[in-house]
Amino acid sequence: MDILGNLKGFFKTEYTIIDNNVFRLHYKGTMVLLIACSLLVTGRQYIGDPIDCISKDDIPPNLLDTFCWIHTTFSVEDAWFKKVGVEVPYPGVDSYSPGEKRIYHAYYQWVCFVLFLQAALFYIPRYFWKAMEGGRLKNLILGLNSCVLSQGAKDESRSLLVDYLMANLNNHNFYFISYVLAEAMNFANVVGQMFLMDTFLQGEFSTYGSKVIQFTEWDWSVRYDPMIKVFPRLTKCTFHKYGSSGDVQRHDAMCILPINIINEKIYVFLWFWFVILAVMSGLVLIYRAAIIFVPKLRITILKSRCRLANQDYLESVIEKCRLGDWLILDFLCKNIDPLNFRDVIADFARKLEGKDFDKA
Repeated sequence: MDILGNLKGFFKTEYTIIDNNVFRLHYKGTMVLLIACSLLVTGRQYIGDPIDCISKDDIPPNLLDTFCWIHTTFSVEDAWFKKVGVEVPYPGVDSYSPGEKRIYHAYYQWVCFVLFLQAALFYIPRYFWKAMEGGRLKNLILGLNSCVLSQGAKDESRSLLVDYLMANLNNHNFYFISYVLAEAMNFANVVGQMFLMDTFLQGEFSTYGSKVIQFTEWDWSVRYDPMIKVFPRLTKCTFHKYGSSGDVQRHDAMCILPINIINEKIYVFLWFWFVILAVMSGLVLIYRAAIIFVPKLRITILKSRCRLANQDYLESVIEKCRLGDWLILDFLCKNIDPLNFRDVIADFARKLEGKDFDKA
């Protein structure tokens, strides 16, 4: 708990908002979730006891546990649907005959590393956007985010901000393109990671969550938990050693994998979380496309967020601004005190009056 408690620093509220809530779900919510899961699995796997193997032969338990953990365990495919307690002791566990198909389970050793890699991948779009943004918005706020500011300082900051907006009018298109690209990277990342996990889990992740839902509706007499096929709790292991006569002897063992109790819950949650996140990220891209192709929508959105500003001034400003300028104003609206933003829009609109600019 002490280790996981250190992750709370990721949730500290930033003073400057340069993205949206869905964007933050990627680099804050999901990244912290994956790191926490990685630490949880690591603590159980490399500090606790991840595997316990039993054998009727005289093999030291510690030696057998270490061997089976390193060299992976397996299940017998034909034993998955046999009757437990009658034909087999556990789904997938049966006496092995040469030629039968064995399914090896090695990925549970790599779960903690893959989860950490996924967390790093979720931060890449955020890193890209911060590099492209370059702290511009933070510098433009000029203390106007505070509602307690002397009139002289307020007037000076507002004048500097309006001068910047006038001097750089219609020159923020690359700013907008970079932000949209970062949002597209978020969507591509979460969808790509779903395929990554499907490959990692040998093609089982794509239908993992849906099978778990179906499992809850099955009749108790035929219920077969799909989670234990992906993360089996009991598997087999074969240990070879020389006998007293110098011949190679094979020893079968059954191995309990308590670590998979944690793994299966993690991936069930991740399946639903990634689907929800992918849908929300896709909706953000649709919303962004609507902003690009429906100019009137920009006016409606900013009006809804800046209710204190003079609506005529606000509409006049947006009509003379391109997409990049609109995004700057949208971010400023989120960061600046509403009364100060009202005055900024009023000053900006007055300066734009009588000037002929291209509309976007």
